[in-house]
Amino acid sequence: MTTRHLVGLITGVLILAILLPILLSIWLAQRETHKQFIAEQEAYASRVLIRTGQVMNQVKSALKQMDALKNPGCSKTHLQEMRRLSYSWRYIQEVLYIDGLTTKCSSLENNGNTFTFPSPDRITPAGYRAWYTEQNDLGIKRYMAAFASEHHMVIIDPVSLIDVIPFSNNTTNVALISTSSNRVFSRSAELDPKILQRIHKDQLTTLTENNVVYTVRQYPELQLSILTWSSTLPLSERLHHQLLIWLPAGILISLLASWLIIRVLRRLQSPRQRLLDALNNADITVNYQPIVSLTDGKMVGCEALARWKQPDGSYLSPDIFIPLAEETGLITHLTENVVKTVFRDLGKWLHLHPEIHVSINLSVNDFHSVVLRTLLHQQLRIWDVAPQQIALELTERGFADPNTILPAIAAYRRSGHPVYIDDFGTGYSSLRYLQDLEVDTLKIDKSFVDMLEYAQVTPYIIEMAKNLQLNIVAEGIETPCQEKWLREHGVHFGQGWLYSKALSKETFILWAENNLSAHGISAAH
Repeated sequence: MTTRHLVGLITGVLILAILLPILLSIWLAQRETHKQFIAEQEAYASRVLIRTGQVMNQVKSALKQMDALKNPGCSKTHLQEMRRLSYSWRYIQEVLYIDGLTTKCSSLENNGNTFTFPSPDRITPAGYRAWYTEQNDLGIKRYMAAFASEHHMVIIDPVSLIDVIPFSNNTTNVALISTSSNRVFSRSAELDPKILQRIHKDQLTTLTENNVVYTVRQYPELQLSILTWSSTLPLSERLHHQLLIWLPAGILISLLASWLIIRVLRRLQSPRQRLLDALNNADITVNYQPIVSLTDGKMVGCEALARWKQPDGSYLSPDIFIPLAEETGLITHLTENVVKTVFRDLGKWLHLHPEIHVSINLSVNDFHSVVLRTLLHQQLRIWDVAPQQIALELTERGFADPNTILPAIAAYRRSGHPVYIDDFGTGYSSLRYLQDLEVDTLKIDKSFVDMLEYAQVTPYIIEMAKNLQLNIVAEGIETPCQEKWLREHGVHFGQGWLYSKALSKETFILWAENNLSAHGISAAH
């Protein structure tokens, strides 16, 4: 992905970073409000469930206590115990002594009318018979719940199972529903039958319908469902409170995320990032400028020159992006790309022409790079190219600190690579360190070639190189007069537009083959 595409992507992320935290904070506020609402519903249902359990525990304890009496049924002592139990136990309305299904006496009266109950609705897991019926010994038409052991029965009001005050400010209603028959035993308010049918049919635990939330909890021992419901309409005040908590946090996160992304955008649009993007996407290519012998015009090698093509089709000058690469620490990355490209372009061709070399420009950092040295060694082995076919050029300014650079140069020369001093004469240290350098070739900068008729120092540079037994390459030769002057002064090799500009891989190979053929050297050499 290019930087341009990445910038577009991150710009979209920036827009999301601004909007998403705010929208998320609003959603979280609504979610938290709804979550609290559901939690209150469930808490209320749990409290009703606890109440139901308390009532049933009293029912069981009362029946066990009555069954443990040794007094004859309906005796004075027995009646007194039944009255005492119904008086002291909170949820029990009446205690009966029964024979089978027929009442014999009650805690409410000594000699009441006998009454026969219908068959029980069910048997509880604890073995007690259970009824939910409006039939009773008092003849009152009201549904009550009855539980009986073998000889005793207790009557409870179903309302006591749901008589729980909610802790929230919302009005919460509750109903007890049979899980087997879907019949409502007790309720605190009217319940829509359609809602009840839907919950029963789909076996739902939570349902939201018409701004009302229904919550269902099960009580398996009694085969009962506890249904609570409450309207969500009064929640606006809670939502406002939650927004006061979440919205400032969302705005803060939005601002922080925007700041971070803007920083990333600035970095992505920086010159360094553009250069890194070009390196990663192989936008920087390599052209090759021939180096020829000034004696007979035969090509002896070429210089690899990096070229960076811009989106508009123009090329950015190496005088701009090479210093940029050095300043941003990407120069070795650039050099590694150039080395890989050189071998990919010319590796096979160099193997066929062992007399031809390619010179590659290196910075001071490149000379110290172990990775680059390893890469060169690997590429030479892969393409079966001799080390002397890869010359390494270092600008004269790179010798400012010879104590660090000279050992690295010596190591490359021991490996078989020729070392060139590039742009000689443009730096301040040339005369001082030239006699100490272990190099093979000196390249005269184009600025001296352009001013040959007026330059007084060029002959001295040439003479000094001869005394040090260095090969000499003149850069930027553009006219036959310059070529003649350089040849007459003993310069061995030259490069420049007089022979050829820097060429792409295909064009260079064609030019080189023609040049070599003209001098009697075949491609299969």
